Amino acid sequence: IYTLSLHDALPICIVSLDVLRGVAILGILPMNIQSFAMVGAAYWNPTAYGDLRGANYWVWLLSHLLADEKFLTIFCMLFGAGIVLFADHAEAKGRPPGPLHFRRMGLLVLFGILHGWLLWSGDILFDYGLCGIVVYPLRELRPRTLVMVGVSLMAVGSAIQTGFGISATHWPPDELRDRIDELWQPGPQTIADEIAGYRGSWLEEMKARAPNSFSEETFVFWAWGLWRESGMMLMGIALYRWGVLSAERSRAFYAGLIAVALAAGIPVTLYGTIRDFDRHWSFLYSFFYGMQFNYWASPLVALGWIGAVMLAYRSAIMRPFAAAGRMAFTNYIVQTVVCTTIFYGYGFALFGKVERTGQFAIVVAIWIF
Repeated sequence: IYTLSLHDALPICIVSLDVLRGVAILGILPMNIQSFAMVGAAYWNPTAYGDLRGANYWVWLLSHLLADEKFLTIFCMLFGAGIVLFADHAEAKGRPPGPLHFRRMGLLVLFGILHGWLLWSGDILFDYGLCGIVVYPLRELRPRTLVMVGVSLMAVGSAIQTGFGISATHWPPDELRDRIDELWQPGPQTIADEIAGYRGSWLEEMKARAPNSFSEETFVFWAWGLWRESGMMLMGIALYRWGVLSAERSRAFYAGLIAVALAAGIPVTLYGTIRDFDRHWSFLYSFFYGMQFNYWASPLVALGWIGAVMLAYRSAIMRPFAAAGRMAFTNYIVQTVVCTTIFYGYGFALFGKVERTGQFAIVVAIWIF
């Protein structure tokens, strides 16, 4: 976004977006590293693999309350704002923005496919490229309408998850056991196979990664990503047009966003977590219904993070975050390269060996780097 400025003195709004983007790109790593370092089921079900006592428990819980889906939500919102900025800039130069936008989204989808299949199945670029195509024609709607459509799209994703939960009670027992073993509570052999795959050669990793990448880009995208991510992008456009993302609102306004996160977002997420533990992280409850609490509460926590960043972005300590935000794409890919080198077989092969406390120490080191 810095390249859009025509003057040496950059507008305050541009700096605030860079800072927020930098915070978001670093903030997603505490969750992503669980996918890099542990069997896939442990990302959703913390009891599926690894120690969950003492410091490991607190690392997981704080990451879940403060980071899980929160920074991804912020990044989606910023992506929506970026669509508007890019289109406005193109129109100001007398160029039709549509062809330029769709070409950029096509390239992003291509990068996402390469990233997801060759390096890490947790890629999000593919989703953003497709959602950017969906969101673009809606960018001129009024902010309130954008929010209403965004919430409605989120509701579709929530309804799909609930519908699968209702249908799961009628699945044949063998199919239910297979889904639990694959997605939620893998057995010893499934865990051993996954660990062996990611500690092996790149080709062996590819065999383990390919089914997950295919699932992420097909079923998961159409059942979850399309609705939630597009909805958050539309809300991001609304927040940008209201001046929320460009530090144009009052300090009291941003303090109010923090209050919403503390009074509603975090407590709702925590309540959902308590219910998951009460149900012993049952697949039929937690996978389909327990996730709904964080699904809906995470945008409220994300607004709290936005409020905090907008209050602090002028301070010198935030300058490194602005630098990270200006290179968000590069930083995202570098996180993958660094983490796969640490955990996968073509590097140090630590997959499945590092507990959550050690993972967070690696996160801090990557932040500093």
